[in-house]
Amino acid sequence: MRIAIQGEAGSFSHEAAIGLVEGAAIVPFSLSADAFAAVANGEVEAAVIPIENSLAGSVSEHFDLLLTHDVKVERETLLRIRHNLIAISGATIGEINRVFSHPVALAQCRRFLAAHPRMDPFAFYDTAGSVKQLVELRDRHVAAIASEAAARYYGAHILEAGIEDNPENYTRFFLIRRSIDAVTHPAANKISLAFSVANSPGSLVAALAGFSALGINLTKIESRPVHGKPWEYVFYVDCQIRSADERVQALRAMFPHCSMVKELGCYPEASLPAATPDKN
Repeated sequence: MRIAIQGEAGSFSHEAAIGLVEGAAIVPFSLSADAFAAVANGEVEAAVIPIENSLAGSVSEHFDLLLTHDVKVERETLLRIRHNLIAISGATIGEINRVFSHPVALAQCRRFLAAHPRMDPFAFYDTAGSVKQLVELRDRHVAAIASEAAARYYGAHILEAGIEDNPENYTRFFLIRRSIDAVTHPAANKISLAFSVANSPGSLVAALAGFSALGINLTKIESRPVHGKPWEYVFYVDCQIRSADERVQALRAMFPHCSMVKELGCYPEASLPAATPDKN
């Protein structure tokens, strides 16, 4: 299966994609919008995209893209995010004065960077891309913050492992496919929905009341502005369901109170990966 990701090979998205679909052929894209478009137009069979991080929060752009493209979430996975200081072979930590990585990764390693004030952080478009760049530069004074997989993929060296501030750092990834190709797993017990309501008192409560009446657990709710319509919003929710019938009932309960309802996917809920020992 050809799977699109945003970012370079060796990224966390690459790692998540291989975990979801063994033997997948990874097709990197610089922009998330291009990865979604590749799925929608049939250039690739699927894409794996991060949707939220346990520390940094949601990837807002990806909610917007899920709404505007004819795609469905087929599966999800949770990936432990472990950041490493990576350099070319032979470089030492004392030589490093510039560190490149994605802005979120830099933010998640603030304590390490504060403890090494001679290392100036620079934002880059991708964690794995920053490793690719340093290997091309062959500069002993440059390092990157990225995954162990990225270091292996580009033949770089880990100077220090596990430099993130908080070890409880997980990212949730979606496997998305064209709506016509998406298959609902028999064990699916979670749905993601997008909906909008009238700007009037009690409209949101009325839209969600059906979940409470059915005993459905709401695990996430988030709002995003509607582009081109100031102060109008789309709400995104995740719900746990116990049966296919309950899925249908949940949608039917929303329709009378919403101007728009879109099911983004129905899939098995992912569990936290087993803890792995540090490799310091």
